[in-house]
Amino acid sequence: MSGQKTDGQPSETQREQGADCCSVSHSHSLSEPEVAADVEVLATLGNDTRYEALRLIAEADDAVCVCELEPTLGVSQGAVSQALSRLFSAGLVERRKEGRWRYYTATPRANRLLSVLDETR
Repeated sequence: MSGQKTDGQPSETQREQGADCCSVSHSHSLSEPEVAADVEVLATLGNDTRYEALRLIAEADDAVCVCELEPTLGVSQGAVSQALSRLFSAGLVERRKEGRWRYYTATPRANRLLSVLDETR
């Protein structure tokens, strides 16, 4: 028990050493809305269906229709539509409507995020 008093309180030496650990600022450079946006994006990518859908869209040569994703992802059209809606809300895909079909493309932000993930793997 060297360095610790018998009453359970830290010794003077421990308090002095601990002072260095507390010198870091208790804030960061991001605003609350920026943190919320980052958390939303990370939460969106934290689901297999959404992440795989984004990967497929980003790697496609052209815009991708929901009907093209359903068989590849192995989930219902409703599940694909929900995933795409969440990706759109998070700013990771853009969509355009042609008749009754919607086509999706990855945003530049999504491409950058996927690139960073590839680099860190």
